[in-house]
Amino acid sequence: MVRALALVMALTAGAADASCRLALLLALDISSSVDADEDALQRSGLANALSSPSVVKALLAIEENHVALAVYEWSGRHQQTMVLDWVVLSDPAAIAGAAEKISSSERSFAQFPTALGYGIGYAATVFRTAPDCPLRTLDISGDGVNNDGFSPALAFRNFPLDGVTVNGLVIGGATSDDQMVFAYYRDKVIRGHGSFVETANDFDDFERAMRRKLLREVKVHVVGDIAPSHENSDG
Repeated sequence: MVRALALVMALTAGAADASCRLALLLALDISSSVDADEDALQRSGLANALSSPSVVKALLAIEENHVALAVYEWSGRHQQTMVLDWVVLSDPAAIAGAAEKISSSERSFAQFPTALGYGIGYAATVFRTAPDCPLRTLDISGDGVNNDGFSPALAFRNFPLDGVTVNGLVIGGATSDDQMVFAYYRDKVIRGHGSFVETANDFDDFERAMRRKLLREVKVHVVGDIAPSHENSDG
């Protein structure tokens, strides 16, 4: 089943051409554990983080060598939907347009479990249509561990994600269950040199955590400040 799905995704064609240094793919959790208010906080938080002066400055730090961005939402086995297709963030207007599209988007599904392996596998399809950037990062957010379908390990084994750095943003940090989710992302989800897990205390804290995460991901490729793998960031 995993290999068959991987083959179908591999057959989806198309690659855009653009001058870019990093293809950054963001994945938002819309599983049933995320209610409508929390989903809205995710979308507004991402849009506000993307539009913040510090992130805009980092995105535009290298002239003529930009960051390409795409966003999708994920939940069940077959419930992945694009929120924002690939756009090269070449100027403030492009960044503002991407933020507006994210903030005005609405979730496609609400009653499906957390199929994290499928959510990661879907990223391979999205990267097939990405601009030809030398660096690729998947930034996946979530508030729970995989509870449906194949595991992240099987996704990494069967989908063409070699060379993709995978970072995580764990939503929650106050209970033992939240600590379990952090450990799961640290041990099972993130991969690649310099990969890390960021934490948001709750969905109200999502904007701060996302802003910090975006700055870290973008600045890594601006100044070469690679952090140790499996490192958590806080504050």
